[in-house]
Amino acid sequence: MKKLFLIIGAPGSGKTTDAAIIAERNSDTMVHYSTGDLLRAEVASGSERGQLIDSFISKGLIVPIEIAVETITQAIKNAPSDVVLFDGYPRSNEQMNELDKFLQNDNSIELLSVIEVVVSETVARDRVLGRARGADDDEKVFNNRMSVYTGPLADIQNFYAAKSFLKKIDGERSIEQIVDEMELYIKSKI
Repeated sequence: MKKLFLIIGAPGSGKTTDAAIIAERNSDTMVHYSTGDLLRAEVASGSERGQLIDSFISKGLIVPIEIAVETITQAIKNAPSDVVLFDGYPRSNEQMNELDKFLQNDNSIELLSVIEVVVSETVARDRVLGRARGADDDEKVFNNRMSVYTGPLADIQNFYAAKSFLKKIDGERSIEQIVDEMELYIKSKI
């Protein structure tokens, strides 16, 4: 059975970097996937699905639920390790509910926790606009991504808190402090 940790946070919260470092430190037992990386890889492949995904990502919009859930669950089931750190998901009530429904009907994946890397909007904006990786890193698109993230956030927090799955981590400290706390927490759950 795969043990799943979902890692959420605002654009620029550092969630992808944090999870990647933890998976690298524990490469014999953990693997890291980013929703964004999986979707970008599909876009880069030039496939029809990739073009469809790009039409959403390039505008800072959420990729349709069917495509996201299928991409994510396939990656988890095919993961080379039993512990899967998955960041950037869920980003909507619909995604959360679809994933929950899937997990209730599939015994091969167990959700152990949802870890939220918490940063202020100011810190998130400074980080995203400072890194300028591509077309999705301008101010207008950032503002849209931020509102897409914060819109359903309270519902997502409440849903997972009610199941005792939500763990918040302060994302405004040094990478070392954040990663050390997150890694200890993950190891305490497996």
